Amino acid sequence: MSFAPTSFGLFAIAILSAAVGIWLTSFHSIVRRLVPFSGGVLVGVSTFWMLPEMAEFFHWPMAIIWIASGVIVLALIDRFVYPVCPACSPAHDHDHCETRLHGFATPLLAAAALHSFLDGWSAVSAQERTSFGAMLLLGIAAHKVPEGLALGVIARASLASKSTAFAWCAIAQSATLAGAALATMFAPQLGDGTLHVLLAIAAGSFLYLGGHAVHGELQRSGAGRAVVPALTGVAGSSVLRLLVR
Repeated sequence: MSFAPTSFGLFAIAILSAAVGIWLTSFHSIVRRLVPFSGGVLVGVSTFWMLPEMAEFFHWPMAIIWIASGVIVLALIDRFVYPVCPACSPAHDHDHCETRLHGFATPLLAAAALHSFLDGWSAVSAQERTSFGAMLLLGIAAHKVPEGLALGVIARASLASKSTAFAWCAIAQSATLAGAALATMFAPQLGDGTLHVLLAIAAGSFLYLGGHAVHGELQRSGAGRAVVPALTGVAGSSVLRLLVR
């Protein structure tokens, strides 16, 4: 199992998106259009690709339990610790990112690093021992674009200079490489049961992130701008599932 193509691709997408967010702050509206679409892709991948694979391995009741546990864990972190996705957090007003957000950088970057670590680990660990590795990679990559844009915008508003903001975004997103490297080393050593439990929890976390992204945009902009892009993302991933099967 090689992590280089997968992890460096995701890392490059995130870093380029963060750079755009830092240097071109007029991209706020594009971020908001991409968020529900990328959320829909994650929901579709979790529902139509990852859930059936988990059900085939665990049977439906246990698959639903493990995936629900991933939803619950991420929801608790998001509610009581810190918003786990800067791109889809409804608590942050992207229209006012130009103001200085003193003290915001550290928790933001820590959350982004944790999120990126999970992205890297999940993408690599699913590549060789599941049937949905390619679609999971596509879903993560789609979500990396608005995530990176939003991270860049908020980091720029939180730090003293563009170069400092970019450096810290790069450090946070490098957790993708760390997660991928650990998956390369340890995922082959895990039994199929343990690996599928971890992937089911990851599926739940992606399901939560996708739903949270759509819900946040629904609150901000209404059904028209949230539901249609989200359904497009869900439909795209579901159609690909039908074609592959």
